Amino acid sequence: MNDAVTDAPRDYRDTVFLPQTSFPMRGDLPKKEPLILAKWEAMDLWSKIRESSAGRPLFILHDGPPYANGHLHIGTALNKILKDVVNRTRQMAGYDANYIPGWDCHGL
Repeated sequence: MNDAVTDAPRDYRDTVFLPQTSFPMRGDLPKKEPLILAKWEAMDLWSKIRESSAGRPLFILHDGPPYANGHLHIGTALNKILKDVVNRTRQMAGYDANYIPGWDCHGL
């Protein structure tokens, strides 16, 4: 085993195949998200989605309130994300899936 220290660090860029992309390295969401939301508002996107859903079969997911007796944790996020995915999938599959989350917290 050789414990000798090399003088110069090796540049590994030429040894790894990295695809070229126009995507930025960072999402920069604090700046981009307000622009995206403004674009959706200008397009009146929500009203268009609701209009195009008129007359479709209803898909209703009864989403209860978050648990009032514990702290938020990764399971809370997973629960909401999965329900969002199901509703979006059903909307794209031809249903009227108007998602309204519950926030009553059992009257607390």
